[in-house]
Amino acid sequence: RERIQVSGEQIPEDDCAALLTELRALCERMETHPTFFEITLVLAMRWFRVRECEIIVLETGMGGRLDATTAVPADVCVITPVGMDHMQHLGKSLEEIAMEKAGILVPGKPAISAPQDPVVQRVLEKEANEKRSPLEFIEEPLLGYPMALAGEHQRWNAALAVSALHRLGISLRSDSVGYGLSRVSWPGRFEIIRPGVILDGAHNPHSAEVLAATWRENFPGKKAALVFSAVAGKDIAGILEILAPLASRIFLCPVDTPRAVAVDELAAYLPADAPPHEMCETFEAALAAALSQGDPVLVAGSLFLVGEARAFLTEGSFQA
Repeated sequence: RERIQVSGEQIPEDDCAALLTELRALCERMETHPTFFEITLVLAMRWFRVRECEIIVLETGMGGRLDATTAVPADVCVITPVGMDHMQHLGKSLEEIAMEKAGILVPGKPAISAPQDPVVQRVLEKEANEKRSPLEFIEEPLLGYPMALAGEHQRWNAALAVSALHRLGISLRSDSVGYGLSRVSWPGRFEIIRPGVILDGAHNPHSAEVLAATWRENFPGKKAALVFSAVAGKDIAGILEILAPLASRIFLCPVDTPRAVAVDELAAYLPADAPPHEMCETFEAALAAALSQGDPVLVAGSLFLVGEARAFLTEGSFQA
């Protein structure tokens, strides 16, 4: 339900259940069963229609040509920095991944992009030209506003968001922009869940680099007690290569999903110069051990792990 919100409110349980019941009857008649993401997207669009939403923001899954969200024709497309992720589906090179990501472009509709690697930029420009999609690259971060989210990269994200709204022809007052940016919440993105405990769902090298930069900006000269886990299909060695230098000690634990990588396998991905590590049987054990170190605790490596951590630390419920 947290994936489907209208004006900040999650879809109510009763409405969610009723719409899912309808969708289940449809799915049972289909030769190929839709994925969880596809069902969630359809559920969201049904709910947005019920609520007569005027503006809809859809976040892609993997992004690109075969992403389910492309079934909904966008009025403006937003492309954040393209990196090496979902390689088993999108391609083994940055150029191949960029080609897939460019599939989000809608003929004749504008697109806004963050600054990109030159290889990615060339691909996006070529595809935008073929689709006659006006493509604009953001050249500077949005400055002069208070930001509720940590990290320089969030000012670039803010510039993307504001530019997309301008492209839609939505008139924005500076006080409205300031109000929104000073109050925006993004669970699991350098989220200080409680003093000295930070959650970040960095699950690929690019997001790990952003996390490392944000850590050094907010905790200069300090090491982290790193609680880490990951799922299959990710560049675990690449992530740990970036995050290990932040840590005084690393606490490896499993995560509650069928795609989880075993703790001993995680240990094999640690770089040779990594700090000492411990292998823990549960997240709770890893957190307790990390808290005993006295350093700020950083929980990272998987959004599944962050979800489990949030549920535990806020006494909520977690569903893998």
